[in-house]
Amino acid sequence: MADKPSSGEVLGIPYNFERPSLGRLLSSYWQPGKGMLVEKPFGIGYTLNLANWRSWIVLAVAGGLYYQQQSGGADLSGGSDEDAADDGDGPVEVIVDDD
Repeated sequence: MADKPSSGEVLGIPYNFERPSLGRLLSSYWQPGKGMLVEKPFGIGYTLNLANWRSWIVLAVAGGLYYQQQSGGADLSGGSDEDAADDGDGPVEVIVDDD
């Protein structure tokens, strides 16, 4: 039986299952001449290139969203806290006007 390749592409998506060295790990996340996404040093797909300024914006937005979620976030409905408490699964009164 032939050995399967440990790196390559499938349907345009790169994969690499070779054991990564520390140098390869560090150099794969910092590639100044490349775009925002670069091939992962181990596994399937792409990762962020930290040498690209757009990657830092993505990380800042993701961190801000995570912080907002953990701190409870803002009430985007525009209502007060009492309105938020009424959003439960309690009974609803429906009035039908027969003209």
